[in-house]
Amino acid sequence: MDSFPEMDSFNLENASLNVSNNGATSLATPSSSTSSRYENQKRRDWNTFGQYLKNHRPPLSLSMCSGAHVLEFLRYLDQFGKTKVHTFNCPFYGLPNPPAPCPCPLRQAWGSLDALIGRLRAAFEENGGKPEANPFGTRAVRLYLREVRDLQSKARGISYEKKKRKRPLANQTPTLPLPPPPPSAS
Repeated sequence: MDSFPEMDSFNLENASLNVSNNGATSLATPSSSTSSRYENQKRRDWNTFGQYLKNHRPPLSLSMCSGAHVLEFLRYLDQFGKTKVHTFNCPFYGLPNPPAPCPCPLRQAWGSLDALIGRLRAAFEENGGKPEANPFGTRAVRLYLREVRDLQSKARGISYEKKKRKRPLANQTPTLPLPPPPPSAS
């Protein structure tokens, strides 16, 4: 497998470790003022994943990272989640707004995980990775995300319906409105 030295070494100079009040840690480097919010988040996510690989026992290089390691990372992130996901035995299973508290676990929301994987997939390729070797795009990761979505939608009583895209009207000539009929002479 190819080695990606520029991806295996993370720029830790001038970096600060951010620890949120729920215990989540992320590595943040100084951002340029011209970066978009998406680019900043992508960089933070990439640095967090790099830190995860460094802290992995045994430490992993990105070139050795597989879809299984990505799944391990996503399960690790679940401990910092804020979305209540009811278990099958919970009386509130399937209710979008439960009337009382329950002991069901908090998890990462499916939408957050889906967006995270999208950002990490893009960051992998921007940092020299080959699309065919992208561990964030493996079938196992896609199946895991689908499973999380289905489980959460059933547990919370919220259906995730795919939004239909509006197709662009290419190759069609605009139609002009028909002129009104001539007035009748009575």
